[in-house]
Amino acid sequence: MHHLGALEAFITASEKRNFSEAGRVLGLSPSAVGKSISRLEDRLGTRLFHRSTRRVTLTSEGARYLERCRRVIAELEAAELEIVQSQAAPTGTLRVSLPLVGMLMMPTITAFNLRWPEIKLDLDFTDRQVEVIEEGFDVVVRGGHVQDSRLKSRIVGVYQFKIVGSPEYFARAGVPQVPRDLLDHSCLHHRFPTSGKLEQWPLRPDPEGEELALPQSVIASTIEPLIHFAEAGLGLACLPDFTISRHLKERRLTSVMKEHLIGNGNFRVMWPTSRHMAPKVRVFLDFMAEHLFAAKSL
Repeated sequence: MHHLGALEAFITASEKRNFSEAGRVLGLSPSAVGKSISRLEDRLGTRLFHRSTRRVTLTSEGARYLERCRRVIAELEAAELEIVQSQAAPTGTLRVSLPLVGMLMMPTITAFNLRWPEIKLDLDFTDRQVEVIEEGFDVVVRGGHVQDSRLKSRIVGVYQFKIVGSPEYFARAGVPQVPRDLLDHSCLHHRFPTSGKLEQWPLRPDPEGEELALPQSVIASTIEPLIHFAEAGLGLACLPDFTISRHLKERRLTSVMKEHLIGNGNFRVMWPTSRHMAPKVRVFLDFMAEHLFAAKSL
């Protein structure tokens, strides 16, 4: 019998505690089941069962081997299911948690909805740390790193920060050249709604080692108002590039001091670890990775 057939015979006999019962389940004779298991024992060099005339019981080695065999069979079944599902059309409700800045991802989310109309989107916008599994989310989009070992993740976009202002603002207030120049400008800040802390502008360290206390002309807990204020000429904002790509392209905003900004950020899609990935989750991941930052201006 094929090795996988021997494993199936071993698992079934372990569950039924009887070769005859195992044979009936598998459509084999009791002797065929017994011979298959005997060959398996010969190959392993150990006894897997204690045998009697009426029933069989696992040895300690057999119990350990059974646990491993069940994992192997489960992985094979999962692989088969994954292949079958990959051929199926993605359908059903997709419950997604996005950060508040995710409102600026709506062109990509809308394009996804047009591409996969059979998938019903249930979108939740929040910056709090959600309990993905307990709250029943299929996927969660967040910036930063994964801290939950129960989740798998995939980076779907990398972004950089840009200091921007309107042409009218620069004509009136001048163009800053180095970080210290920002002390003489109106600065528009983002405050994290969950912690209440201001998001720091990722400026290169001051050569004199001094920490710059930038003016706080406007503070907002979401990014959209800062974009509007900057576009209206009310000051400078430091924003993720993907949120202002259209404004830069249309020259409603201008980027300055690029060489004085450091680091970048990323967005990840996270989903509960399981034996297989549902088609609706798979197509969402692929679509976000391909389109989320595809058209951003650099």
